[in-house]
Amino acid sequence: MKKVLILDPVHPVLPESLARNGYTCELRFQESRQELEKICGGYFGLIVRSRLTLDREFLVKASGLRFIGRVGSGMENIDVEFALKRGIRCFNSPEGNRDSVGEHAVGMLLALLNRLMKADREVKNGRWDREGNRGMELNGMTVGIIGYGNMGSAFAARLNGFGVRVISYDKYKQHYSDGNTEETTLPEIFRRSDVVSLHVPLTEETRYLADERFFGKFEKNIWLLNTSRGPVVQTRDLVKALQTGKVLGAALDVLEYEDTSFESLSGSEPEELRFLKQAPNVILTPHIAGSSSESPFKMATVLVKKILEAFPGTPVS
Repeated sequence: MKKVLILDPVHPVLPESLARNGYTCELRFQESRQELEKICGGYFGLIVRSRLTLDREFLVKASGLRFIGRVGSGMENIDVEFALKRGIRCFNSPEGNRDSVGEHAVGMLLALLNRLMKADREVKNGRWDREGNRGMELNGMTVGIIGYGNMGSAFAARLNGFGVRVISYDKYKQHYSDGNTEETTLPEIFRRSDVVSLHVPLTEETRYLADERFFGKFEKNIWLLNTSRGPVVQTRDLVKALQTGKVLGAALDVLEYEDTSFESLSGSEPEELRFLKQAPNVILTPHIAGSSSESPFKMATVLVKKILEAFPGTPVS
């Protein structure tokens, strides 16, 4: 029987579906990397989220491995290029949580423009300031999306009905206009955008994509959303842009200071993070844009389908 090692908690439908197709699944959530390196050679597949980095050193020891399944979208903790050279197929499941990300991004944007978090805190503390919490309408704004994959396109689809112009740029895609966006260039994003939403994977190319130089290229003062990965935005430079008014406000589901598993903030609290936490025009959420109540099931079913299409197994009666 083909053995699959599951390294992170996943929805039960994933191991159950694999078992129905002749796979044996083992759940090992606590073992250290060193312990897993000793046993990984005996497995046909690995299922991971983000607690472990599957680098060359690990993959060399996984001598029998034929596939890696990533529950979620980001693949930065897997050396995909090296895995493919070793004949290991790599799958992820962004289709399973794109709806959650799209809705979360819209919610954060509306809360930001309408000062909902600030107004809520003030009313609960006995302050009734209507003028100081006057919001801005989305209608008539131009929303620029950088990265038009599953997440960017889901966000664009949910902006329908708000009367916005949606423009997008994706370095690696062309001719993708789908009725929800106008495909354009990065200089046009800088020229036309009122709101900018980041939906790119974390790579060496996108690390600190949004830095001082990036913010300085926008002709207008902008509102910023980031639901991709924390290090895509250089926090120090974002704080400067907030202080000067170049960035009017920011909604961040991800932070540069997250640990590698995204389960908590790591280390001591930098001055820049303290600024973001007290700023009235900043909304922070704990990397939950893709973590709706429905998304674990959807991500698991998407991933199982991809695995079984590539490696059908033997259905168990």
